[in-house]
Amino acid sequence: MAELQVLLEGVPLPAGKQELLDYAYTQDGHRLTPLLRQLPEREFRSLDELGEALRPVQPEWSRPASHESKPESGKPPGGAAYTDASAEPGAVREGGP
Repeated sequence: MAELQVLLEGVPLPAGKQELLDYAYTQDGHRLTPLLRQLPEREFRSLDELGEALRPVQPEWSRPASHESKPESGKPPGGAAYTDASAEPGAVREGGP
């Protein structure tokens, strides 16, 4: 892979698959072009992006199966005063937890 990146060091980016193939062919003939043929048909903005397309090294992020909300786990801290706008902050309440 490093050899391919050295070969493509002078290619003007962003470049599409065909531009990369043409550039590699003018620099090296047929030796490394088979590797470039594996690239997806899209534009590449950097050689690192190109390398990642050929040999992924970043972990794939999996999405959670669902985004359903979970049921409440109990009473809020402070009980009913949690939503009482007139409650005095930091005050000790009778019968409080």
